[in-house]
Amino acid sequence: MPGTIRTVSTTGHFTFADWQERVIAPGEDANPRLAHASVRNTFTGGIEAAGTNCEYSIVYVTAKTGSFSGMELLTGRVEGREGSFAVEERGFFGEDGTVHCTFEVVPGSGSGELTGLTGKGGFTARHGETAVEYRFAYELTEESARTELRGSA
Repeated sequence: MPGTIRTVSTTGHFTFADWQERVIAPGEDANPRLAHASVRNTFTGGIEAAGTNCEYSIVYVTAKTGSFSGMELLTGRVEGREGSFAVEERGFFGEDGTVHCTFEVVPGSGSGELTGLTGKGGFTARHGETAVEYRFAYELTEESARTELRGSA
């Protein structure tokens, strides 16, 4: 059946290999303050992607609390289908270091076998964790994946 949509929920873990953060304004000890972070993550599980590129804009309300938004580009596989896609992330962090984040696939960003990918997910990271569990619910039309496969053959 052409255009069949397949809905899938998956989970996995990610780790970050690099976190480069710098204060933008007004200064290191001021609150509120703006910061920027460049991060590289590695995903395993339903999403398999090594060395992703992620850029965050951060607002520190206090020394330990605030909110952030960012974009992340993932290249790898989702449940075995190869390609790239981007997600928009939004979240906040509390006094205890716990980070709460939701993310959504940027419309039209899927490529390769992930063309037409849509979906949402999230994670909660607790201070000191080396691997963070994520959840991701996505839809992918079967026809777009087959068309991309035929075009690359």
